Amino acid sequence: MDWMAWTWPTAIFFLVIASLLITFTVLAIKFPETPRKGVLQIETTRGDRLFITLLGSAFINLAWLGLTGWPQPWALVLCLIYAAAVFRWV
Repeated sequence: MDWMAWTWPTAIFFLVIASLLITFTVLAIKFPETPRKGVLQIETTRGDRLFITLLGSAFINLAWLGLTGWPQPWALVLCLIYAAAVFRWV
């Protein structure tokens, strides 16, 4: 881990992102999907909703760091709620 000055949390973060991408690729191959319209009235696929979730979660975490003094795990709880909402209604 010293060759890039990575920390274990950083490595875990990238492993989770890589595993999500692999999982969604396997799901797309095994269970082809048709785009659906949600509350935003745009057609999205599972991959689109994953991208929206990751992007929104990044903004949630940045806002959390800049605006609150609370521990970061609470931001992750908020991100999970956001992810559930995106996959359900977007």
